[in-house]
Amino acid sequence: MSKVSALAKMIDHSLLHPTMTDEDLKKGCDIAKEYNVASVCIKPYAIPLAVEALEGSEVLVGTVIGFPQGNSTIEIKVAETKKACEDGATEIDMVVNIGKVLQEHWEYVEREIKAVCETTHSHNAILKVIFENDFLPDDSYKIMLCRICSAVGVDFVKTSTGYGFVKGDDGKYSYQGATHHDLKLMREHAADVVQVKAAGGVRTLDDLLAVKALGVTRVGATATIAMLEEAKQRFEGGSDKEIPTEDTAGY
Repeated sequence: MSKVSALAKMIDHSLLHPTMTDEDLKKGCDIAKEYNVASVCIKPYAIPLAVEALEGSEVLVGTVIGFPQGNSTIEIKVAETKKACEDGATEIDMVVNIGKVLQEHWEYVEREIKAVCETTHSHNAILKVIFENDFLPDDSYKIMLCRICSAVGVDFVKTSTGYGFVKGDDGKYSYQGATHHDLKLMREHAADVVQVKAAGGVRTLDDLLAVKALGVTRVGATATIAMLEEAKQRFEGGSDKEIPTEDTAGY
């Protein structure tokens, strides 16, 4: 596998922005297919659309559960997971119940993750658990989540949704997403068999290479074209496509 192909297989092409129409989602699937990325991460209702659009390709179909705030009941998250898998999703990105994490109700958190994990694995799909690190005030919460995820047997721990906006003192909302500090912490405290996914803020080839060096094996990204076209120019001597100067498809 070439260096560019290997980088492409780190990317879950994110198609989650709330304003995306079905036409936008189809175009996104076409991009994923053209660049042969690992997967698309698409809205739950659009899983059949993605399955059809990606038929015959190596690109997997992923979706999100309890997205973006993690507030659904355990039963609804399980039902949503079951429906997603039945519709053709083979990768599930679930948001934890952030309020329960903050109140350190670890029995609930473990029960929730375990229930979704068992449902996911029963359908031969993989589970990525989203911590939404911007909402967590210190490392102890992230470490505990890594321990729970490792004990339960999830496939990935993931930093962020890309939509976990924190309100600042000035009244404006912002987020940090996948910081190097958090990625190192998660890689250190998750079991060796649990992979790490970075999401939120990986927009350039240098960003992608930097998180790869930290042990990250997947990234959620909308700047797929920009990153992989730059990779072609840097590692394969050029491309006939112009590299986009900015990412306008989402986070």
